Amino acid sequence: MSVEAEGPADAETLVRRDSLYSDAEKVSVDKHHGSGASWRQTLQLAFQSIGVVYGDVGTSPLYVYSSTFPHGIKHRDDLLGVLSLILYTFSLLAMLKYVFIVLYANDNGDGGTFALYSLISRYARIRMVPNQQAEDASVSNYRIQEPNSQLRRAQWVKQKLESSNAAKIALFTITILGTAMVMGDGTLTPAISVLSAVSGIREKAPNLTQSQVVWISVAILFLLFSVQRLGTDKVGYSFAPIISVWFLLIAGTGVYNLATHDITVLRALNPMYIVEYFARNGKEAWVSLGGVILCITGAEAMFADLGHFNIRAIQLSFNFILFPSVALCYMGQASYLRKFPENVGDTFYKSIPAPMFWPTFIVAIFAAIIASQAMLSGAFAILSKALSLGCFPRVEVVHTSKKHAGQVYIPEVNFLIGAASIVVTLAFQTTTNIGNAYGICVVTVFSITTHLMTVVMLLIWKNQMIYIVAFYVVFGLAEFLYLSSILSKFAEGGYLPFCFSLVLMALMATWHYVHVHRYWYELDHVVPAAELTALLGRHDVRRVPGMGLLYSELVQGIPPVFPRLVDKIPSVHAVFVFMSIKNLPIPRVAPPERFIFRRVGPAKHRMFRCVARYGYTDQIEGTKEFSAFLLDRLKMFIEEEATFDDHVRRGVQVAAAEEEKRFIDVEAEHGVVYLMGEADVAAAAGSSVMKKIVVNCVYNFLRNNLSDSHKALSIPKDQLLKVGITYEI
Repeated sequence: MSVEAEGPADAETLVRRDSLYSDAEKVSVDKHHGSGASWRQTLQLAFQSIGVVYGDVGTSPLYVYSSTFPHGIKHRDDLLGVLSLILYTFSLLAMLKYVFIVLYANDNGDGGTFALYSLISRYARIRMVPNQQAEDASVSNYRIQEPNSQLRRAQWVKQKLESSNAAKIALFTITILGTAMVMGDGTLTPAISVLSAVSGIREKAPNLTQSQVVWISVAILFLLFSVQRLGTDKVGYSFAPIISVWFLLIAGTGVYNLATHDITVLRALNPMYIVEYFARNGKEAWVSLGGVILCITGAEAMFADLGHFNIRAIQLSFNFILFPSVALCYMGQASYLRKFPENVGDTFYKSIPAPMFWPTFIVAIFAAIIASQAMLSGAFAILSKALSLGCFPRVEVVHTSKKHAGQVYIPEVNFLIGAASIVVTLAFQTTTNIGNAYGICVVTVFSITTHLMTVVMLLIWKNQMIYIVAFYVVFGLAEFLYLSSILSKFAEGGYLPFCFSLVLMALMATWHYVHVHRYWYELDHVVPAAELTALLGRHDVRRVPGMGLLYSELVQGIPPVFPRLVDKIPSVHAVFVFMSIKNLPIPRVAPPERFIFRRVGPAKHRMFRCVARYGYTDQIEGTKEFSAFLLDRLKMFIEEEATFDDHVRRGVQVAAAEEEKRFIDVEAEHGVVYLMGEADVAAAAGSSVMKKIVVNCVYNFLRNNLSDSHKALSIPKDQLLKVGITYEI
């Protein structure tokens, strides 16, 4: 918003800078789902969160002990040490770090690695595409406060981040690494959850081989990925009852085992048993941490899925439902293993009372599917957010729910994750081997969150240094200890997510690298105003009926594809709009604040620049809705432009504006044509061999096989005209 008033009260002069001068005043801050909720609403959200958030972490008891003791239990007291490790890992990393600290670093209600990066990018210019505009800060959801001048540390951090390319690249790299690891989670969660749940059937059908169990799991996985396109519109209320029953069953089983076998395992609440465990086992205890960390797989979902709920709802459901249930389950399993240590390979199903086996088995299958579904939804959501960074091709993102904004489906990505998950299940065969790979994804995401949170505490929260150092040292060292343990199993499956993430990171970095250079190329080759006037003044260029929208990444200047269009088709629509879709580093942009308009050239040209701004969770409207909204806002812009003209000429300008609005309505009825530059990007002559491979081979392969911009922008084929052009970068 920008309105300036000068001069005396009776002779007010208003200078209009953009079309948001009144809109931003009329829009209140857009509320995320669950913000400002009453206690009744919060309890409802807490119940829904049980099904959406905790499916993954809630099914961890299926495989934690078997992954921690792959070679059996050597000393009975080792169970006390491992149980103590599980309880304090849950308390330190899941409860203290995420529930009571990280959740508060949300971006207008949205969480996750990408939300942290976007939050930081609002306070410091760390994004490498130079499309920031002063008007962006007037969007109500931006809610930025510049670092206080008295807090020199925050200003120093801001300056260092903005002036250092290395810092920008480092922050971007760990962000896409986090995205890659979440995608790895989306691949491994279905594999390990379904396989561990199905394995229980061998308790009642011992003749089944492991290979047959694997093929049953593959069939369930195939079905799971096949129905993804249907979406999960009622995800909260549909899944919450099933996961609630699951928590009731595992808590009840835990209490039963404690009462029946060895209640003295409650001594594990004393952390001294951890010290004794390490003293007794040395390196083997350190290696076993790779299995212990699996107890909090999926804990990052509390932050990633925050946008569907609120902080209080997550805190209630974690502290009163999840933590007591899984803690009782782990205690009960330890109690059972104290008496039957030889059954550690299949602790969960062996420890279930015989009459409860089949109900628990059936619920376990459903819980594993729900855990997989929730993780896949999260993977799709974070990748859809990554699109706004320009580090992934513009693929079609299908919003499968009208009620839940984060429920999206990406067909190409679903196919790739589904194929990878099935291959992993067939290749690794057992949950222990998959667990070696799974742990790396979990701890890496935790560590990335710790590093980004440290920047948030320095730059935005401006905490005292002692708290920042304590946060970084305590959680950083704990996560490093777990990560070092998991990496010791690199050759036993740990290489899988590492290689997977490297490939995905390389593809994302390639796309972003070319995206940034392409933007700079267009910015360096914008069409000067004089050339535009000369183009329109050519005798062979006609103004044809209708309205034309030329899409470009540029948010300022005339893109170089426009002269190419006029050369090939010497005609320009009577009303012409240079259109740019821009993603702001915020979750949502309220619709009245969507558009910024400016005139291009004199009024007689009937040419405009329009920037349509979206948050990273916003859905682009359908063609009819978008064009109608655009037309309405364009006419409002013309009307407001005339209203804010000099008061002497205001009457004339208002009349001219009414005539121009009628003209635009007539031309819109003739039809809207969408124009898009189909740019072939090539490495410039003299480029290195590596750059030629990256640009000419990898980027163009992705563009030809994944990128389908007109679908991503909801543009119908029968109204689309593509203009070919080549950029050498």
